Amino acid sequence: MADTRKSKNDEAYVCVGMITAPHGVRGAVRVKSYTVDPDNLVGYGPLFDAKGRVKYKLSPVGHVRDQLIAKIEGVDDRDAAERLRGTKLHVPRAALPDTVEEDEFYLADLVGLKAFHIDGSVFGTVRGVADFGAGDVIEVALEEAKNKVVVLPFTKEVVPEVILSERKMVVNPPEGLLQDEDGPGNRNRRPNKPRKDSQADRDSDAVTADAVGAETATGSGKEA
Repeated sequence: MADTRKSKNDEAYVCVGMITAPHGVRGAVRVKSYTVDPDNLVGYGPLFDAKGRVKYKLSPVGHVRDQLIAKIEGVDDRDAAERLRGTKLHVPRAALPDTVEEDEFYLADLVGLKAFHIDGSVFGTVRGVADFGAGDVIEVALEEAKNKVVVLPFTKEVVPEVILSERKMVVNPPEGLLQDEDGPGNRNRRPNKPRKDSQADRDSDAVTADAVGAETATGSGKEA
């Protein structure tokens, strides 16, 4: 789900990558970047932990498969690099480029939006955004059912409107969703018409599952 957190000074941080493993014996690490171009990861300047307390200064030195190989300032051997395995890397939300078009947004910006049913009734609140391989989905905590969350495909059919200026979205849940005895929205669903992706779709937690970080996405596409 979208991994957008606030530091002790209430500044929001967005996950843009994760250290997956050490590389070699001199302290280099492999980094899974959630930016479309992995090298964009270092373009934001220093990266931080989720609370903005620990700073990581990365210098790219190469690539392996779809991952970035980088040196981190102060990390000089494999043991130190190994201790960073699984570390998520964040940037301040303010460091991400502004969207330009009215229907452009980062997936991280969807978290916290109030969701309204197409009939005008309150449906719930967006709790997270994720991508489990079949397209972006949003997790919505239901208004009328405490501790109950549904998962909706993030498609034009299901989410016809997002209005960031009003902090809301309109949803049209698939028929039968709320009658799923095993938990609404828990079944895998493949969207028929996924929204158009862009670099912003991968430049903040994204949108990926929380296991891999926060992701970004836009309604029509915005490159970060």
